[in-house]
Amino acid sequence: MRPTRLHIAALRIVALALVCLGLAMGFARPATAQALEPLTIVTADGEHVFQVEIAKDVEARAKGLMFRRFMPADRGMLFEFETEAPVAFWMKNTYISLDMVFLSPHGTVTRIAANAEPLSETVIPSGGPCIAVLEINAGVAAKIGLAVGDRVRGAFFKP
Repeated sequence: MRPTRLHIAALRIVALALVCLGLAMGFARPATAQALEPLTIVTADGEHVFQVEIAKDVEARAKGLMFRRFMPADRGMLFEFETEAPVAFWMKNTYISLDMVFLSPHGTVTRIAANAEPLSETVIPSGGPCIAVLEINAGVAAKIGLAVGDRVRGAFFKP
């Protein structure tokens, strides 16, 4: 039996649906990966360099690290906000346990929410105003000795 246009169209729709499902489940990556920017965390133990994705618009901040199953140890995501204000996050649809680091405009750590539970809808508040939130793999903050008052240096922060 020779495939008709209808069969070919149906196969294309099924293929597209499978690709979209793979993206949503974290099994595939989009063809255009987001560019990484360097970010340095300065603790009493020294400087720790990370490469971070930047979430600076509403859509990127809403998606965050959702649906991902893995993140390299030296990576993270920096959520940048237009104004300093209290914020709150949750882990819905996020499979990776994370440390959330809340930051002032100068890059000073104001709060650390360590080991956020994957897939949880529990709200994690900033505890006060912040201009950015850095998400890194759970346990990394403790491993590098990160504490409130430490500094993060990157293009977004004032010197």
